Amino acid sequence: MTTHEREITEPVDLCRADGRLEAEAVGWSRRPLHRTGMRGWGRGKRWEYWCVTTPTHLVALTVSDLDFLALHTVYVLEYGAGGLEFERTAIVPGGFGVALPDAVAGAPGTAPVVVGPARPVRGQVRVEIRSEGAGTRLRARCLTPGGRLPVEVDLLVGMDEGHETLSVVVPWSERRFQYTSKQTARPASGTVRVGERVLEFGEDAWGTLDHGRGRWPRSVDWNWGAGSGRTDGRTVGLQFGGGWTRGTGSTENALCVDGRLSKIGDELEWDWSPADHLAPWRVRTPDGDAVDLVFTPFHNRSTRTEAVLIANRTDQCFGHWSGTVRTDDGERIAVDGLLGWAEDVHMRW
Repeated sequence: MTTHEREITEPVDLCRADGRLEAEAVGWSRRPLHRTGMRGWGRGKRWEYWCVTTPTHLVALTVSDLDFLALHTVYVLEYGAGGLEFERTAIVPGGFGVALPDAVAGAPGTAPVVVGPARPVRGQVRVEIRSEGAGTRLRARCLTPGGRLPVEVDLLVGMDEGHETLSVVVPWSERRFQYTSKQTARPASGTVRVGERVLEFGEDAWGTLDHGRGRWPRSVDWNWGAGSGRTDGRTVGLQFGGGWTRGTGSTENALCVDGRLSKIGDELEWDWSPADHLAPWRVRTPDGDAVDLVFTPFHNRSTRTEAVLIANRTDQCFGHWSGTVRTDDGERIAVDGLLGWAEDVHMRW
């Protein structure tokens, strides 16, 4: 597998002094190397999104600063009929009290990120992201909708030595661009408490990070697919994107197998039914050689938001990936029921 994209191997600034995209920042790297300080206000988007999955349940945490407001979210899903599902989102006008670093939050050497009150009430959300050893400590507190039960998240997401991740700059123009670091197949452990119930995150728990810093157009559509776990005797992380990168010369597509990244320069072909997001999806490279996968959803986290400054239509489907992928060295790996998600998003913000 080859890519036309330039691999970045030394630290680089994302922006010039005037806030425009630095040309030398365009490319991808196997670990975060971009210094993402962004000057100015108005179209900036900064976030940390974590999803930690197990074979029976998951939790997702978001801390975001969209310049004109901040959104912080705790989402819990227990699979199957009658399982827990709830989402609590705190909206902070003006993004006051949010200080996301230029580096990946929770990476070694970064200051802790803490948003929300220590004892949240009503619709408030507390999220903490801290460096701990080589990993990242995630903590969160909120109340379930209706204020009935306290929620307590305490997870440690590890980072094995030498584990490679995908960082890439997507350039729409000098003024509109996105830097993202997608990190898959990171082992996790800990608990989520909902009232008296405890959801355990143990041997089969995996963390995935979406770290974003950029300046976005007003309206964007995208697909995102990810998966992490063990399959065919290997530890595999899948990272796929679509729609928003087309025509930029960059993609956010990669495989991580036993900690080694294989970058995919091709735009993937996404085939799904917008009328039925729970029908199987197919994602493949144009020749079907590097990636040929079917995603079978079991749950759709469907979100619709219509407000003055933001409109969001998100269908994030959780399910299992099956098929084949091929690494840079030509090894073909059978993917059999790898847990993850695929999403279809339209955003106006």
